[in-house]
Amino acid sequence: MDAPVPHPTLFLLGASHQTAPLALREKLSLNQERAAAFTTRLQQLPGVRECALLNTCNRVEVYGVSADLPTLASIRAAFCEITGCTLAELDGACLQLANGEVIAHLFEVASGLDSQIVGETEILGQVKAAYAAAQVRRLTGPVLNRVFQKAFQAAKHVRTHTAIGTGQISIATVAVDLAEKIFGSLEEIKILVVGAGEIGVKTVQSFQSRGARSITVASRTLAKAEVTAAQAGGWAASIADLPETLAAADVVTCSTSAPGAVITAVMTATAMHRRPSLPLFLIDLALPRDIEPAAGKLPNVYLYNLDDLAEIAEENMAQRKAEVAGCRAILAERTVALWHQVAPYLHAQVPFAGTDGSAAGTKDPRPAAPPSAAAHPPAPPP
Repeated sequence: MDAPVPHPTLFLLGASHQTAPLALREKLSLNQERAAAFTTRLQQLPGVRECALLNTCNRVEVYGVSADLPTLASIRAAFCEITGCTLAELDGACLQLANGEVIAHLFEVASGLDSQIVGETEILGQVKAAYAAAQVRRLTGPVLNRVFQKAFQAAKHVRTHTAIGTGQISIATVAVDLAEKIFGSLEEIKILVVGAGEIGVKTVQSFQSRGARSITVASRTLAKAEVTAAQAGGWAASIADLPETLAAADVVTCSTSAPGAVITAVMTATAMHRRPSLPLFLIDLALPRDIEPAAGKLPNVYLYNLDDLAEIAEENMAQRKAEVAGCRAILAERTVALWHQVAPYLHAQVPFAGTDGSAAGTKDPRPAAPPSAAAHPPAPPP
């Protein structure tokens, strides 16, 4: 499956909603501990000269500079070891790009063009966080520093000069759109938001903006739930209270970072025994999933996951998709220009900090002469 890759190379290895179904993405997902272990392994591989890990609910991608092709095979092997997936599973879902194609891809990712919900804004913050984390560990150098910084500029330019971000759509707003579509007015609907992280907070805010007046926020940390609930004039609960709060809810959204299900089929069945005639709508915004899929097979229970929400959002994406071609044209010009800037660095890399006592990226390896005309990037993806 290896594509021809020049040596050395700017590379991307990864999987996302574009290449892997939900169940496989769940298996490939990296929690905080696994992400740290995988990053350490990347840092230890001798052929990896720069790297950054982008790890979100819908994608795991390694951006880096590699000395040779075997290094990419070593990265895949390390990823399989960390996640427990087989090489066949990973290769069946793995996207591998090189040089200019990597730049074009990162530009689209940061701009929201490659998102499951096209034009969503959270991804730019996630890319910035991934770059910042790599900088803290001194994993970036002259190539990735320039590529990521230019990606941020490109994303800002696209959002400023096109309508791709119209409406500030996000997975949280799509979830609330679904609830509103089901119930009409949300004023009398009992909402339970499980998780008080960024997505949970945005979900609460979106429900409140649509007129919801009965919102309960549940979190492992009760103090966080209390802060978020107070902002919406709602109630706070702990995860331990879920069996009680679940039985009282009409709509439940889940967006925790738990490694396994926080709402099980058994818990849901118990709640439904107390309200057999009332439907319960469960919206799972997490990966790994927060709600056991078997819960959705219970009578009067309706379960939606990330892929379901993406299909629902697709119905209302005509205006945004009309902007995609214009966005890609803008990004293609910037891709070509940036490739000519970074290509000279690929042949004069310095190792990671700790291997020779110097931090990656402290030297300027650009030749006195301009880059060779032969160093053209591959054509950006259509």
